[in-house]
Amino acid sequence: MTFSILGHCPQTGMFGLAISSSSPAVAARCAFARAGVGVVATQNITDPRLGPHALDIMASGATASETLAILERVGSHMEFRQLLALGASGESAIYSGTKVLGCWSEAQCEDAAAAGDLLADVNVPETMILQFRNASGHIGDRLVRALRAGLDAGGEKDPLHSAGLLIVDKQSWPLVDLRIDWTKHCPIAALEEAWDIYKPQIEDYVTRALAPGMAPSCEVAEEM
Repeated sequence: MTFSILGHCPQTGMFGLAISSSSPAVAARCAFARAGVGVVATQNITDPRLGPHALDIMASGATASETLAILERVGSHMEFRQLLALGASGESAIYSGTKVLGCWSEAQCEDAAAAGDLLADVNVPETMILQFRNASGHIGDRLVRALRAGLDAGGEKDPLHSAGLLIVDKQSWPLVDLRIDWTKHCPIAALEEAWDIYKPQIEDYVTRALAPGMAPSCEVAEEM
């Protein structure tokens, strides 16, 4: 019921994930990332515990492949899970259980991984990977374009209702955490609009947290 792409920018060290689904609030349940460690998506029949667990394992020094091998052994009902992980070395891994729903597929390259289930077309993940590899600019731009390419390639078989973009950089909190939790219109179009608005302000919000005296002022409506 979901398709997603994970990415890493070796120049900046940023990790990110873009995701969309016919289910509500997909990013709240499926997207996890930690600065300096990696990024994880847990999807299909979702177990949100797998995201933090995978990041803890990678933080201890395991590769993405080692991490998913561990979770395959110790996780609950793993035959229902589709799990993607991408670590600081740029190596990625994907696990798709035997009971993943409908038409599903996966694709990987250095610094990126993509997968989906209940897809309208088996080539959706590969299309996202190709778009991510060929795009330039901020990792957020590349991830959003890749998600759009997945939609244009067929996306999920059912109508989409939610989408999200998660990016981590150097701080303990997300650099970007944009969520379209429910819409009857195209959530990817709404995510693109939210990203276009948020992108120019990213560094301002970091400065407000770390050095508020140096931050640009916020315009606040006067009380009536």
